Amino acid sequence: MYRKPVNSSNVDSAGYDEVNGILEVAFVNGTLYEYYRVPQSVFEELLRAASPGSYLNQKIKPYYQFRQIH
Repeated sequence: MYRKPVNSSNVDSAGYDEVNGILEVAFVNGTLYEYYRVPQSVFEELLRAASPGSYLNQKIKPYYQFRQIH
């Protein structure tokens, strides 16, 4: 999946599979997570967020199932 870089001290990049609603987030420390059933609008808001790390913690992690894939 192609991931777009984001301006964050914690999040390196994020990508989105619109067919399956999967958000993929790569962190600066090398870990990679998938978040499931995420609307495309949430992905777009993550990319525009002033603090992508804070947005992820407040608007994505508490609401969507996820798993670490790397």
